[in-house]
Amino acid sequence: MNDDQPICLCFGVAKRKVIQFIRTEHPKTVSQLSECFGAGTGCGWCRPYLEQLWKSETPESEALPDADQYAIARQNYRDEK
Repeated sequence: MNDDQPICLCFGVAKRKVIQFIRTEHPKTVSQLSECFGAGTGCGWCRPYLEQLWKSETPESEALPDADQYAIARQNYRDEK
């Protein structure tokens, strides 16, 4: 996944926006990432990935799944719910 692809597919929040939010706002809890255009407040699929970025000292270097694989896995997740 590159930085311009959405990490939150429900609201189209790009990985780059989340990383910028982490750098500028310094959220104290992962749930505060929801203040970044609603990231993580839809289906919930992206929450583990948001937490991975939030916990990282260098979130821009965090490896996330390929965008196509990510979207397919999210669809499977939503189909199971």
